[in-house]
Amino acid sequence: MQELYLIRHGQAGLRSDYDRLSDLGHQQARLLAEWFQTQGIEFDLVLSGGLRRQRETAAALSRDPTADPAWNEFDLDAVYASIAPQLAAVDDEFRNEFESMTAQAADPSHPVHRAWRPSDFQVVKAWLEGRFSVDCETWLAFHQRILQAFSNLDANSEMKRIALVSSATPIGISTAKLFEAPVRQVFELAGSLHNASFTLFKKRPTGWALAGFNHTPHLREEKLRTFR
Repeated sequence: MQELYLIRHGQAGLRSDYDRLSDLGHQQARLLAEWFQTQGIEFDLVLSGGLRRQRETAAALSRDPTADPAWNEFDLDAVYASIAPQLAAVDDEFRNEFESMTAQAADPSHPVHRAWRPSDFQVVKAWLEGRFSVDCETWLAFHQRILQAFSNLDANSEMKRIALVSSATPIGISTAKLFEAPVRQVFELAGSLHNASFTLFKKRPTGWALAGFNHTPHLREEKLRTFR
């Protein structure tokens, strides 16, 4: 039976430099690789998205992972750049929260770097709903990209065990697809994923099926289990 391990990248950097692993993120990736080794889990193919944080996580699993940008997370910075000015012009509460968050992010030790703020949720919600024109990938285009990338995995049917390192939302979309779940559940699934967790799909005669979600047996201490 073919197995697909969907792995979320390790903890990333600060808001100002997000697309890299933090020191903790590198540790999480190493612990994941070590756990797979102790369990005798070997991969016939290791894939990742093209983002740096995804590739750095995959590098802990393989000396030569294959990068596929189709598995990239959506670009939150680009979404912010397109939507935040338009949203701020019509929503004073958002503007005040956004300005507060921006000021706090100037401090690299502030917890704002490790938490979703109301302005984050508002910007993403507006992007999902298509409320404003954007100069970046739309939600519909992003969602279709991930569905197509998932479908393209069928080309690797001869590989018994595949590791795929991506990000929270692509894993949420892939998992939701199995249950034909609505969009709101995509983000509920994505929001529950720990950094460097793995979700297991198994290929049955009827297609892929969920065999396990958001596993972290390699992250035994609470301080190692992070969401952002």
